[in-house]
Amino acid sequence: MPAVTVENPLMLPRVTAPADAVARPVLSVHTAPSGFEGEGFPVRRAFAGIAYRHLDPFIMMDQMGEVDYAPGEPKGTPWHPHRGFETVTYIIDGIFDHQDSHGGGGTITNGDTQWMTAGSGLLHIEAPPESLVMSGGLFHGLQLWVNLPAKDKMMAPKYQDIRGGSVQLLASPDGGALIRVIAGELDGHQGPGSTFTPITMIHATLAPGAEITLPWREDFNGLAYVLAGRGSVGAERRPVHLGQSAVFGAGGSLTVRADEKQDSHTPDLEVVLLGGRPIREPMAHYGPFVMNTRDELQQAFEDFQKGRLGSVPAVHGMTASGPEN
Repeated sequence: MPAVTVENPLMLPRVTAPADAVARPVLSVHTAPSGFEGEGFPVRRAFAGIAYRHLDPFIMMDQMGEVDYAPGEPKGTPWHPHRGFETVTYIIDGIFDHQDSHGGGGTITNGDTQWMTAGSGLLHIEAPPESLVMSGGLFHGLQLWVNLPAKDKMMAPKYQDIRGGSVQLLASPDGGALIRVIAGELDGHQGPGSTFTPITMIHATLAPGAEITLPWREDFNGLAYVLAGRGSVGAERRPVHLGQSAVFGAGGSLTVRADEKQDSHTPDLEVVLLGGRPIREPMAHYGPFVMNTRDELQQAFEDFQKGRLGSVPAVHGMTASGPEN
């Protein structure tokens, strides 16, 4: 880690917040509990314990791995439905195949992002390719769920496959931090991801002792999640480490700093920064469905059970007794 990098960040456009920008304070820091997803791959629930008013429009995020599989160990998810939101799968290390009941699918690998707008609904599966199952190897990624406003929840499903080489690369003024803009805009630089709900998604790598202070839209919320390493957040330098999320308050800039000394197996601080314009609509969420009302949730389950979200290709099998997340 990371998969997408450059030898000399000083060759990249530099970004920093204006001197008069109001620094966002750190409201809270949360430690992600660990668990298992799908057929048994390890995850950290990044947003556990954070009130939805601080997350909106984000719903949940899982850090998948980092895990070094032995031959025969790599796992994925079974077929499962989605409706009413977008899933963003960012592969840092490793490879994943995805397929849906509408005939869509593809492969994402080091640094790629697969952005799936579930909209009105589909069935979906994610799994390592047979070659990775046979050989084993490193797997590490994120899956983020982004809510859709009521007007877009029943739109036709669609995909964006964002290749790692297309992300917008930026640097801190001293070159100590590499900033990857996956979606949204940062200081006039646009990431490749196109979103229905306005958001910014960034993966930053900070060398030991490096600091970034980034301009941040005042109408967006602000979140930071540590993928690896140790550092601090906010002007007050609140400590954070692997598996912790920080919630920022209001303001026009946010600050992240890497500790001078990192763990031997983690040379840098790796952090995901997220911001989005809150939708501020009622949310009814259960399992793989995110709607606005309980009646809409019930309709989603009924549509799934009656096969209205699509059917699994004949080479696969699935029951409607209980959808997976």
